[in-house]
Amino acid sequence: MNEKKIQKKIDDLWNGLSAAIDRISSSENDLIAKAEEILMETDAAVRQLKTVLRQYEFQDWSSEIHFFKVIKPKFVSVYIYYARVLAIEASKPYADGIVLRSYYENERSGLLYFYNEHRDFISYYRRKSTYLDQKYFVRFRFDFKLKLSPELYSYDEEFSTSHDHLVSQIMANDLLDRFLTNKIDPAENHDVASTETKTLEWTAPKVALIELLYALHQTRCFNGGQLDLAELFRWAENAMQVNLGNYHKTLGEIRLRKNERTKFLAMLHSSFSTHLDDLDA
Repeated sequence: MNEKKIQKKIDDLWNGLSAAIDRISSSENDLIAKAEEILMETDAAVRQLKTVLRQYEFQDWSSEIHFFKVIKPKFVSVYIYYARVLAIEASKPYADGIVLRSYYENERSGLLYFYNEHRDFISYYRRKSTYLDQKYFVRFRFDFKLKLSPELYSYDEEFSTSHDHLVSQIMANDLLDRFLTNKIDPAENHDVASTETKTLEWTAPKVALIELLYALHQTRCFNGGQLDLAELFRWAENAMQVNLGNYHKTLGEIRLRKNERTKFLAMLHSSFSTHLDDLDA
């Protein structure tokens, strides 16, 4: 199975899981029942993701790293998050507000242990570093000089790397922190959307985003065409946690392309057209 078909299967899996979570979250059931149902849906999705992976052989390290650093943790973090929500809500005391607040504060303080225990890797991940990715996110390359999870010994080596689970935990704990903060101080309205993380992360090449932003600016898509180009790029960098560097220089490099100048826009057109054709089939 080629990479395009694999990506479509993964996208369909994620969209299906997101729709299921939205449906369950809007039901009349209590939070415990919702969490249990979402866990079953997520477990099924992760199992299907594992089956999809068996049908594909990575062409290079970069595609394998992307799968285990970005794709798999997105699914597994949902499972970890709702498993923790279920455990917290099922064990909470039937008590007054002060006791409950103390209970949630204690659960939240427990997150600090994880952050302290793995602060070096968390710093590496949050800074979007890549120099150790081949050690962290490629299978069968465990470096026992690195700090490894004790559970690693029982992991499925075909479906795990040494650190992809830690990424899942970071993502889940970020959501859990917001959930607990909302429980501690509901007036602050720290609601957590069912499948969202704190930020969107641009994971395609930076030059692709620069190409897209220039095209959107030229077609006057924002504020009736009154938005300054620099403001648009600052917004994109803040919203997607990416440093686009000297985008004027990058535009010059795009202009010098010999074949297709607007590679990313052409790919978007082709990909979406194919998707529409698939829907019509």
